[in-house]
Amino acid sequence: MGKAQVYYTNLSTRPGLNLPKKLKNLIKAAGIEKIDFKDKFTAIKIHFGEPGNMAYIRPGYVAAVVNVLQSLGAKVYLTDSNTLYKGLRDNAVDHLKSACRNGFNPLQVDCNVIIADGVKGTNYQAIELEGAKYCPAPKIGQAIADCDIFISMNHFKGHEQAGFGGALKNIGMGSASIAGKLELHSSSQPKVDAKNCIGCKICEKNCNHNAITVGADKKAVIDYNKCVGCGQCVALCQYAAAVLAEYDTSEILNYKIAEYSKAILKDRPHFHISLIMNVSPECDCWGHNDAAIVPDLGMMASFDPVALDQACADLVNAAPAINKYHNHVHKGEDKFHFIHPDTDWEAGLRYAQEIGIGTREYELIEV
Repeated sequence: MGKAQVYYTNLSTRPGLNLPKKLKNLIKAAGIEKIDFKDKFTAIKIHFGEPGNMAYIRPGYVAAVVNVLQSLGAKVYLTDSNTLYKGLRDNAVDHLKSACRNGFNPLQVDCNVIIADGVKGTNYQAIELEGAKYCPAPKIGQAIADCDIFISMNHFKGHEQAGFGGALKNIGMGSASIAGKLELHSSSQPKVDAKNCIGCKICEKNCNHNAITVGADKKAVIDYNKCVGCGQCVALCQYAAAVLAEYDTSEILNYKIAEYSKAILKDRPHFHISLIMNVSPECDCWGHNDAAIVPDLGMMASFDPVALDQACADLVNAAPAINKYHNHVHKGEDKFHFIHPDTDWEAGLRYAQEIGIGTREYELIEV
């Protein structure tokens, strides 16, 4: 495999050339028009941002991409899957409300939002992945599994478990249903946090394997001889009682994210866009965002998500640190490993290259 082409534009503007127009020029230069979008269901996978977090991608950038895709005949929709943790995006009702409040609505972006894995996070398709070491059948939100063309729009930033959040994290983790996120994060079966359990029996009624019963004390109990670790109880519990038992290491999490990404991208055209702005140290899933670790650096696009992530990481690591990091991490150092020392983002890119998603070798082309 030769070098992948990654296209880059800085954030300098002038009258007649604003940032949304620069983004349009970037994706066209990167070759997005080579894809046949005519009458194709085209998913733009994006993170809508947890309410209170202000680092997420602004809707104006998304509207610019939607405009290009619609001009090419695409049937465009924005999508994301529900979260495993309990918050304002763990079900489709609250998730849609959060997306609309953050500006992802038809008035702002000129297309609809579809929550990929349904009202309670249980609407998914298992996509078989031949040769997978960790996830033989990734559980992908149905609205993503059903798309004809997949586009990722990624806010490049740090991540407390993966090291950084870029294209692969947005694709692999973000497209997973709640059951899929359980598989990504944990190698063990869920558990019940008894102090939070109110005995509502929703887990008991919906367990397909009769593995959960609620006793006279109104506390759920899991029979691990029957439990298969599907995550249905975690998806349905609204009281944070059914939860993960333990978390996988950063390396294994990144390996699993790569396998989920491969399952999503195989057999369909795909294209990827990353915005290196508001590079916060942690994920947009938090209801807050800390000050950026580097200045705003630009926008990148590529058909290769592995090369795109590598190029973004290289750009961030080559930039001077700012705010509270400027005296602690030097230009050229790995900022993501400094901020989250227990993570290993490179492991994920190495594995993604190994399983054929893309290459870490790239040619940077400035637009």
